[in-house]
Amino acid sequence: MQGYFELLQKRRSIRIFSSRQVEREKRDLLLEAGLRAPSSRGRMPWEFVVVDDPALLQQLGAAKQHGSAFLASAPLAIVVVADPDKCDVWIEDVSLAAILIQLAATALGLGSCWAQIRLREHDAAGGSANDFVVDLLGLPETYQVGSIIGIGYPGEEKPGHSRESLAWDKLHAGKYGDKLV
Repeated sequence: MQGYFELLQKRRSIRIFSSRQVEREKRDLLLEAGLRAPSSRGRMPWEFVVVDDPALLQQLGAAKQHGSAFLASAPLAIVVVADPDKCDVWIEDVSLAAILIQLAATALGLGSCWAQIRLREHDAAGGSANDFVVDLLGLPETYQVGSIIGIGYPGEEKPGHSRESLAWDKLHAGKYGDKLV
């Protein structure tokens, strides 16, 4: 149990990566983590697109107006997509898969950061980030992109969040507003 909580305490969003490539064995473990994600009624609506081509990563870095630029310098990205026709709660399912991939990255000594694509604009003209990524990666038109996870060896060090910095005031006992003791 201790190892799991150490992993949670260590995980941070890393947006600066070294140029070192992620080994295939580690990449495969990340994908296995995503495939092991729970899904509503076992429908598994998610699919993962692995991107390690620098030119394509550069384009993914421009997927949305704000918050995706770090993907351009990541050596690896996993695009978490779903077929909404398979499950009405695909959003929750892709989110579960994404966090398992991020926790696996931390366990493997890698850094990661999530770029939300769903409901984000690609450009000032109002184009959607989802449509941009669907077109860029040749996804079926009905598919939806939940997020893109940039992954690599950290090029920055961030300490974990201290226990004292956690939002303990967000915990309630029985009813909202009753403090948990």
